Amino acid sequence: MLTKELESNTKVIDADLRVNESFDLIKREIVINNHKSALYCVDGFVKDGLLMKTIMSMTAITEDSYFKDAKTFSEHCVPYFEVSIEKEPKLIIQNILCGVSVLIIDGFDEAILMDMRTYPQRQTSEPDDDKVMRGSKDGFVETMISNVALIRRRIRDVNFTVKPFFVSNCSKSDVAVCYMDNKVDKKLLKNIIERIKHVNTDSLAMNQQSLIEAIYPKKWYNPFPKIKYTERPDSAAANLLKGNIVILVDNSPSALILPTSIFDITEEADDYYFPPITGSYLRVARILITISALLITPVWLLMLQNPQLVPEVFSFTLVTENTSIPIFWQLILLEVTIDGLRLAALNTPNSLSGTLGIIGAIALSEFSVSAGWFNTETILYMAFVTIASFSQPNYELGYCIKFLRVMILILTMLLNIWGFIAGIILTLVLLITNKTVSGKSYLYPLIPFNGKAFLRKVLRFR
Repeated sequence: MLTKELESNTKVIDADLRVNESFDLIKREIVINNHKSALYCVDGFVKDGLLMKTIMSMTAITEDSYFKDAKTFSEHCVPYFEVSIEKEPKLIIQNILCGVSVLIIDGFDEAILMDMRTYPQRQTSEPDDDKVMRGSKDGFVETMISNVALIRRRIRDVNFTVKPFFVSNCSKSDVAVCYMDNKVDKKLLKNIIERIKHVNTDSLAMNQQSLIEAIYPKKWYNPFPKIKYTERPDSAAANLLKGNIVILVDNSPSALILPTSIFDITEEADDYYFPPITGSYLRVARILITISALLITPVWLLMLQNPQLVPEVFSFTLVTENTSIPIFWQLILLEVTIDGLRLAALNTPNSLSGTLGIIGAIALSEFSVSAGWFNTETILYMAFVTIASFSQPNYELGYCIKFLRVMILILTMLLNIWGFIAGIILTLVLLITNKTVSGKSYLYPLIPFNGKAFLRKVLRFR
């Protein structure tokens, strides 16, 4: 039976924590040298063996002078290094829910917090969506502390700093802001930290996306991404060493990198795992392919609408036979169809993925041409666009290019040459008016122009 003093100390915690209503919230009453105590932890979040050894060590204590206060007891009787003292009940409950083991001893005004956390996680492996031909094959997992360790392994520098935060009112999600203290933009860092501290949301239901939308509300009409996502610890470490800021969110296997320009988003790890000339070629090829993915179908539609302006050398691109469906609507239908196949692939069990690929190939091959739905040329150009969208790993940029391409297609169909020109101008306006989270130009070092910096962004010299 607990003493009245200890019972009053644990009453608030028991009521707010609702220990008796959740089977995984454990309250264990123990006696340490004739002193009644209560231990709180979450089943599945604690290292059982380590906690058991710590309890056995404490219950073997016979010296009564150590029970003066929580600080004295923790210094002499708790054989563990991640130990702290806390008095505020709300913070004690928050730590318990995060997986920290809490010990409350009769007569102490403060609780003893022992961080013996362990979280269920999958094995570290190469990310499926961020692979490289060379380089390390490890990737982030859903446990934030493991992700911090993967970065710390690569940056053994005292300037590497990780600041933890609790975000949202209900979920109290763990968020870590990582930076190099000697290289980071202090003004931007302060701004980001203040925004995170003042996030007012019930929960980060969608992890990183919820956090970014809370701290940096985005203009819906500008599809260009301002944040770069990476599942690779080496990419995160490389960006930290450049002076960028990396944000990690618990339960998310990727990191947020900011500030980010359009040239940063088109970079990938393979650019640095090959010799400079090869890395430069890969980077330039990726940029050209991305531009081609934006323009190839609108330019083709413009050529079909104005065959008299097409040079003789490109006359083979013109469609001469009659089509059941106008070319414009064929392109729009294929844009939606390809997205449908992509969504189906995400929701298809691995055992049936081969079948889906066969069905998709049949649906968009000679059968669709024979049925009169599509022309061979339309399928060819859309196949190039689809393959080109996978030339860079950033999904946000891929869909941004898609939305802009459809916009240019619609304007070209409605206004012909002037519509095509208007679409290009609108795209450039969206690029030029977009800003990074630090408030700088999204096109730097192209606008404002910095020759040396621009060459380093486009080409790799070392």
